[in-house]
Amino acid sequence: MSEFGEMEELLQDFLLEASELLSEVDNKLVELEKRPNDTALLHDIFRGFHTIKGGAGFLNVNELVALCHRTESLFDKLRNGQLKLTPEIMDTIMAATGVVRDMFQDLSGRQMPGPAQKSLLDALDAAIAGQQAPAAAPKAAASAAQASAPAQGSGPDWNVLYQALVGEATPQPSASPPEPPPAPEAAEPALAPPSRLPAVQNQPAPKETTIRIDTERLDQVLNLSGEIGLTKNRLTCLRADILQGKSDGETLRALDEAVNQLDLLVGDLQNAVMKTRMQPIGRLFQKYPRLARDLARQLGKDVELVISGEETELDKTMIEDLNDPLVHLVRNAVDHGIEDRAEREAAGKPAKSVIRLSATQIGDHIIIEISDEGRGMRPEVIRQKAVEKGIIEADAANTLDDRQSLNLIFLPGFSTKDTISNVSGRGVGMDVVKTNISRLNGRIDVISVPGEGSTFTISLPLTLAILPVLVVGLGRQPFAIPLSLVREIIPIDPEAVQRVSGRATLVVREEVLPIRTLASLIGWPEAGPAAYGVLMQCGDTAFVLAIDNFIGRDDVVIKPLLDIKPKGIAGATLSGDGSIVLVLDMEELLAVGAPSGAQAAFA
Repeated sequence: MSEFGEMEELLQDFLLEASELLSEVDNKLVELEKRPNDTALLHDIFRGFHTIKGGAGFLNVNELVALCHRTESLFDKLRNGQLKLTPEIMDTIMAATGVVRDMFQDLSGRQMPGPAQKSLLDALDAAIAGQQAPAAAPKAAASAAQASAPAQGSGPDWNVLYQALVGEATPQPSASPPEPPPAPEAAEPALAPPSRLPAVQNQPAPKETTIRIDTERLDQVLNLSGEIGLTKNRLTCLRADILQGKSDGETLRALDEAVNQLDLLVGDLQNAVMKTRMQPIGRLFQKYPRLARDLARQLGKDVELVISGEETELDKTMIEDLNDPLVHLVRNAVDHGIEDRAEREAAGKPAKSVIRLSATQIGDHIIIEISDEGRGMRPEVIRQKAVEKGIIEADAANTLDDRQSLNLIFLPGFSTKDTISNVSGRGVGMDVVKTNISRLNGRIDVISVPGEGSTFTISLPLTLAILPVLVVGLGRQPFAIPLSLVREIIPIDPEAVQRVSGRATLVVREEVLPIRTLASLIGWPEAGPAAYGVLMQCGDTAFVLAIDNFIGRDDVVIKPLLDIKPKGIAGATLSGDGSIVLVLDMEELLAVGAPSGAQAAFA
């Protein structure tokens, strides 16, 4: 039972606002490390802790109040010039923000947090008094390191990785954890896992069920709803007139105008409702500067994460699902991409490196890029590693071009690390990144130049609620193909079809493409030569999908199939005439060929 009783709603408001405020504080702390004498930053961080302390005090969360009060006092002396910011003080402050986040997690579990560890409180008191004391290590860095070292042979624990970033819970040590450095005598280990909440430590963090919406957007929805109501009344009157036998030209023209008006209004309402789900991606990006800073400090590197395009909007549900892949990519850039200081000096590069994270909207897609200026990747080395690890055969590796070789990093078990560390080397992560991006109907590509760096590009639809599709026909059954995979529609001339190694192919603008029939992919018997082909591009695979006919383009709302889930089918939707349209999952269809049981599901 909750300890907060009637203050439950106030608690939820506090957690939402305080968590965002703490993320802003984290980013400002990273900036403060670069500009330790920036008075404006010191004032902002002081106000952040003061605001969190005020909200915690109203809810009687005394342990959080005590920790924030000490940190606030430290910043009061820093901003007044009574103390000078040192790396040791900064480490202590970073550790304090990590514990504040842990306390937020306790509160989200409806439990009062216990006191902060004595070693952290002592370090804060010593810093306030101007004394030198062992600083507590930044919690986020160590937690992230533990989270990225799953037990040998196990899959990646995405929940723990997410917890390491946002401090939702303290990850449990892996089966073979690295030995921690010895703690100073008479001091508590700075990162000892708290024992006050054993029941919630490994539980997934609950997804947010609320969303902030600009009131102007809600006003637009309300206005459109009112106009649709007026148009509905007009249609009701016209229907009554027609039922009474009034079918003159003026009545029919009025009916046509009302239907067109309704069509426009419904389209506008649909767009307005979708905009209420859109959130700036900056709310996700703001977590990563602290993550990059802590990991770089742990690895002894000087790295700055530069963010742009924070105002770009994306569907809220997609933002939540993007967090885990982006955590992996940021960590991958810091650990794999950026060289250590000695290697950068030998290559004539500055000691400080920059990782860029950007988002931009192009048409109905969002493009997210993560680029580094590190060592880059050599295709021949990746091919060699893939063969050594038994991921592909040597003969197959020799047929790959440079782009295909780079994409080997997305295969399960691939890693270029020869040794397993507490940060990376187990060959898990990049394959899950690609899988999770694919689940969002997106794709990820990598470009790398040896000695200059790598760029990962993620392309995502604006929303998953509405999917642009091409509706095609196979016999009398319509199917929908995601429009993002379609390059063009072409007629298939039977005389132009050639057999290469026993497989049907078609030459399209000097490109030899295999022909895959939709009937064979879903396990239906082939009725005869197909009349049309859809030129498809699924990842690195291009081919011609043979169909009987095509119906047209449409924007559909996908409904899941609750009782059955045939392979290769993402869901279903309804066409304008009321018939059921099956939405194809092309990547799954290509992976499984003709799925067993699919024919029965479609019959």
